[in-house]
Amino acid sequence: MSPPEVKLSDPKALRGYAHPMRMAIIGLLRQHGPLTATQTAERLGESVPNCSFHLRQLAKYGLAERVPGADARERPWRATAHNTSWDDTSDDPQVVAATNALSATQLALYTHRAEEFLARRADEPVAWRAVTGFTDRPLYVTADEMGRLTQRIEALLAEYDDRVIDPTKRPAESRKVTLVQLAVLTDPPPTDALADTTGPTAITAAASANATAPGASPPNANTATAGAGAGPTADHADTATAGAVSGCDGELPVSGPVARDLGEQKGDR
Repeated sequence: MSPPEVKLSDPKALRGYAHPMRMAIIGLLRQHGPLTATQTAERLGESVPNCSFHLRQLAKYGLAERVPGADARERPWRATAHNTSWDDTSDDPQVVAATNALSATQLALYTHRAEEFLARRADEPVAWRAVTGFTDRPLYVTADEMGRLTQRIEALLAEYDDRVIDPTKRPAESRKVTLVQLAVLTDPPPTDALADTTGPTAITAAASANATAPGASPPNANTATAGAGAGPTADHADTATAGAVSGCDGELPVSGPVARDLGEQKGDR
């Protein structure tokens, strides 16, 4: 079963979501919610008024909503979906600027999460150190081939979606792993003179750190998983991150990035 998803298309909503604190809050709500503004502030080390403001903004863009609480003093908040996605193929200048800002925020969060993982990686069990880390592999593919490759990767990752939604389906020894997918064109578009001999080069990198789909298959050395044109669906939680997939917080095959569990963080994958 695919996790429920919310798709952003309005430039104002895209810019509104491009905020590390909001991605972190969504990640917390997706992993630990419902939570009150006070509980959110305690987990993030922020002030209650600041978290309340960001929660209201997330609700404004359809990413969070109020739910009944144990008493009438403070109603908790929950995320409206497990994944967030957006269209990364628009030619509208306002949409392009907004998605670029959102992607930049995601990238910074991914980098922060990776640095945190490296700082404590030596303390992890050997079994986990052997299957986590960073890899990259150069590929020479067409845009169509990149799209099909992304779909195949997404199909594999989707096999673990039910564990995100239903904690009872997670194996006893499973841990949350965040799989970050990047598809980056290495060179600028070829000129007409070189078009016959030079094709685009895609570098795809899969980075897995302690954080989103428990039990997800780890990347092999020098093996890359990527989502072209997409962005944490999964998740956004604890430290806002999302997995980005064109198609991640995101987590994911949708048109545009998806952040899964961002904030834990596009995907959230």
